[in-house]
Amino acid sequence: MTLLGIDVGGTKVALVLERPGLRRPVHARFDWPRPADLRVGREADLAALAAAVVRITGAAGPGAVRSAGLALPATVRDGRLTSWPSRPSWAGLRLDTVLERVLPGVPVRYEDDGNLAALAEAARGGVRDLAYLGLGTGVGGGIVLGGRLHTGPYGGAAEVGHLVVDPGGAGCVCGRTGCLQAVASGPATLARAAAARGAPVGPAEFRAGLAEGRAWALGPLRETAAALAVAVVNLGELLQCAEVRLGGGFGHGVPGLVGAVRREVRRLARPGVAPPAVRRARCGARASLHGALLLARGAADG
Repeated sequence: MTLLGIDVGGTKVALVLERPGLRRPVHARFDWPRPADLRVGREADLAALAAAVVRITGAAGPGAVRSAGLALPATVRDGRLTSWPSRPSWAGLRLDTVLERVLPGVPVRYEDDGNLAALAEAARGGVRDLAYLGLGTGVGGGIVLGGRLHTGPYGGAAEVGHLVVDPGGAGCVCGRTGCLQAVASGPATLARAAAARGAPVGPAEFRAGLAEGRAWALGPLRETAAALAVAVVNLGELLQCAEVRLGGGFGHGVPGLVGAVRREVRRLARPGVAPPAVRRARCGARASLHGALLLARGAADG
């Protein structure tokens, strides 16, 4: 049977197709269109997503897909997207409208991208209790306890990116100050590096700066690691989880990040209490996409 996984991000979308006769899954990705005003970009976004589905399904067409799984970074309540700071034009959009336009007639399950990444990481490592932190355009996350996804009484995601790690800290896109996302996301880290360097810094320049031991890169890395360590220690105290996995498009590609977080966690640990082990995500930057495919498989099986 043909299965499709879609990982919708704030700046890009990744897709994976699993089909009988293929030796390995087919992967594709595209960047969202960048209109001058993100508040009016909904139509361009939906058209780009539908076109990407047609491309990856090829001659068979989207109708050949048995089921699909969708990873989303947006807040969904009662089937409606209520908040997505990275794509504000989507606010108020009904999810079934999106799915019918992109995958008409196809059974689709959706879940928060952080939740799906956590499920994929737990499945890959055989760990029953873990928290996942994904650093990208924002900071997403998910929690697995006792081998099951923890979503709370009303569903939804564990909004670890909006844990307050510094009440007097930087402003977050959510409107609050001091959120983990405001310090540890890719854009936040790169913005501090650019300010220290006095010139724009992209992911490649940041990695090069770290490799060369540049102060303008090392300082922001330490700040990001310190904020993540606060979150890790607090998650350990609250959940008693065995480990925390770090991933995401930005987090997976930053050399030295895991080691820096481990050092900060050891410094913050309470005497006599072992904090969670900090490990790099086994699924790499594609954890949410792996989770979306797991979701599609589950939809097909049940």
